[in-house]
Amino acid sequence: MPDAIWIQAAVGGLFGLLVGSFLNVVIYRLPKMMERQWAAECAEFTGQPAPEQERFNIVVPRSRCQQCGHQIRWYENIPVLSYLFLGGKCSACKTRISPRYPLVEIATGALFLYCVWRWGWTWTAAAWCGFAATLVALTLIDWDTTLLPDDLTLPLLWSGLLAALLGWTSVPVDSAIWGAVAGYLSLWLVYWAFKLTTGKEGMGYGDFKLFAALGAWFGWQALVPIALMASVIGAVVGLGMKAMSALREGGVVPFGPFLALGGLTAMLFGPQSILRVIGL
Repeated sequence: MPDAIWIQAAVGGLFGLLVGSFLNVVIYRLPKMMERQWAAECAEFTGQPAPEQERFNIVVPRSRCQQCGHQIRWYENIPVLSYLFLGGKCSACKTRISPRYPLVEIATGALFLYCVWRWGWTWTAAAWCGFAATLVALTLIDWDTTLLPDDLTLPLLWSGLLAALLGWTSVPVDSAIWGAVAGYLSLWLVYWAFKLTTGKEGMGYGDFKLFAALGAWFGWQALVPIALMASVIGAVVGLGMKAMSALREGGVVPFGPFLALGGLTAMLFGPQSILRVIGL
């Protein structure tokens, strides 16, 4: 039986590598799709002709080198292996490919492996794999753009409630519902308290929706541990970036990535373990 679990986990990890490759596409393209949509809406609002643009979505056009336009062939898009085989460079122009691409694939594969190892070949494992994949995408999109797209946060919220309803998580339905409500309202209150006090916006509405989604997946009791873990991770990263003079203009560090990492920590170790780790 233990051998069977590890075989299943390995298959899950391989599938996670493929999903990680797809997430790289989502992380890069979804913000650009949003920008194009905003540009079209602004043009429509002002009565201007919509800018002519090539068809662009998650599927079209085919993946290509951002430097020279070389279309990536199927054998150049095998998770991790293609990066190693190509030496981390485009096969056409030899421009360096960011190591973040294989790291996203490896991280997603490891998370999928863990989910299948822990929950077996079940709907529960599938649900948590989807949860983990969505948080990986949200982490990097928010880090790159300070955006948390509704296209990801809202499905994450509703799927958490659905998973509780179907019994795919150990969270009672009422706890999931109140978790979503409390998650949204808590950060909404923090946002307005900060804005009324300083006149500045300390976070975006996407953070409210993401925290609501985490409340749906873990229940209202987990919100405090997740928020504390997110704050600890954010403080460590922020201080490190400040020490290395790596803060972006205005010293802005998005909170969404740390909320997402807090959620992944809760999935891996449990919300109560977070409290023990930080001494509470």
